[in-house]
Amino acid sequence: MNSSPYTSSDFALETNSLSKSFHRMMAVENLSLQVPYGSVYGFLGPNGAGKTTTIKMLMGLTKPDHGWIRICGKMMIFGHRFQRRHVGFLPDVPNFYDWMTAKEFMFLSAHLLSVPDEVVKNRIPELLALVGLDRVKKRIGSFSRGMKQRLGIAQALVNDPKVIFLDEPSSALDPIGRKEIMNIVSSLAGKTTVFFSTHILSDIERVCNRVVILHKGHKMLEESIIELKEKFPSRTIQLELTQKEHISSFLSDAASMGWIEKVEEKDGLLSLLVNDSDFAQNEIVSYLYEKGWGLRKWWIQEPTLEDIFMHVVKDS
Repeated sequence: MNSSPYTSSDFALETNSLSKSFHRMMAVENLSLQVPYGSVYGFLGPNGAGKTTTIKMLMGLTKPDHGWIRICGKMMIFGHRFQRRHVGFLPDVPNFYDWMTAKEFMFLSAHLLSVPDEVVKNRIPELLALVGLDRVKKRIGSFSRGMKQRLGIAQALVNDPKVIFLDEPSSALDPIGRKEIMNIVSSLAGKTTVFFSTHILSDIERVCNRVVILHKGHKMLEESIIELKEKFPSRTIQLELTQKEHISSFLSDAASMGWIEKVEEKDGLLSLLVNDSDFAQNEIVSYLYEKGWGLRKWWIQEPTLEDIFMHVVKDS
């Protein structure tokens, strides 16, 4: 694993005006990306957004119609194999030899990538321990889906890549399996550059420090998670009145308040979706003062990546 911090000011991965169409249908159009070294970079979009097509181009498996790709400062040329020294890849549906053990499969993967034997001896036990398979002796054919995904991450790291591409690594897993995969991905931050493609918003929010949103083959935005939340302020306000008997009156009055788009009540807690949070706060204070009602507490709910995603996609 790359343990030393990156010092280069260049990006681990760059694309410029990357485009690809199939039978006159545009899958990816004018996609430009800059992925910093050592980041966990979230590539987010609904199914059919063009994520897998993009990864195949980045891996040199599909030739772009237009644009260029640079990995670790070197231009990607379709059909050339230089990128194998720098990248690892876990496809959305990985395949394995079911009759092999995890260790045997790792040795095969290392051999195919021309990893020196003296390096393999130490690296394979390290990687199997990283993904929690170091003590598993049974054949891959008896592995659960989660175990296979963890083995897939290990094999993607066997050549000590500077960039690892993970295509929907947790989409078909149960909550426990997803948590295991996310813990592994999080542990890679700063050690290698992770290009993490998914349509699961909570996974991106949990492990990524930067995200791009892709929709219908177009890049909608590219920001850090912190910048995104600053750019899209929350429009949800939570209220708890001192007297629960006032809740029904508030719900009735809310229908005529133009600044409230939606209001819900659950267990005595009011949740207001407003069109302007600053204006709404002043209106709430005025309304409660006129009614003479008490307020136990209130707070502005921080926007989630799902809120931001839905806002961006809706506006497109």
